[in-house]
Amino acid sequence: MNMTIHLSPRLDAVAQAVPPGACVIDVGTDHARLPVWLVQMGRVGRVIAADLRPGPLEGAAALIAQTGTENRITLRLTDGLSGLGPDDGDTIVIAGMGGENMISILSAAPWTKQGTFLILEPQSKQAELRKFLAENGYTVISERLVKDGGRVYPILTARGGVSPVYSPAELHTGLYRQISGDPLFEEYLASLTARAALAAPYDDAAAEII
Repeated sequence: MNMTIHLSPRLDAVAQAVPPGACVIDVGTDHARLPVWLVQMGRVGRVIAADLRPGPLEGAAALIAQTGTENRITLRLTDGLSGLGPDDGDTIVIAGMGGENMISILSAAPWTKQGTFLILEPQSKQAELRKFLAENGYTVISERLVKDGGRVYPILTARGGVSPVYSPAELHTGLYRQISGDPLFEEYLASLTARAALAAPYDDAAAEII
C-alpha cells in the first residue's frame, strides 16, 4: 500500500507557496518528502529532486518507490542547480539551508532571473540573502513566517526584477509592509533582537533592530 506523506509545519508552509501545476526543482531535496507530498496532493506537474549527496538520494529513491510517485519525480545528483536550466522547471525551491549557500547556488545560475519563481527558506544569513537578491536582479514578492520546533522561520518568494530599497534593519526583518502584519512578526523580531544583542560586536544594521 502506498504511504501518505505528512510534512512539518515549516515544509508545509513551503509547499503551500508552490503554484498549482508548477514544474518544480527542489534543491537539497534530502529524502524528497516535499516532492512526494506535492505529487500526492496533485499540486505539481512534475518535480526534479536534486541533492549534492548520494546518501540522501538513495533514501529519496526508497521513499518515492514506497509512495508510487516514480512517474512524476526525477532524481538528480548535482551541486545546487549545476546542469539544470529553465527548461527543467519554472519553480525552484531551496529550503533548509543557510542563506550563504542559497547565494552561492543562485550566483551560479543567473538564468533563475528569467521568469523563474523562487521559494526560499533560509535557516541563517537571512539579511545577507535579502541583500544579495536586492542587488543582483531579483525582487522579493512576499514573505511569511512559520513556527516549527520552537523557532520562527521566514519563507521568501522571489523572481527576477527590480527590488524595492531595504533599510538596514529591513535586511534583517524583511520589508515591513510585507511582514509586519504577520502574527508571528513580534516573536520573530524578538528572536532577531536577542541574537543581535548577543553578537559582540554587532554591526550597525543589527543595532537598528534593537
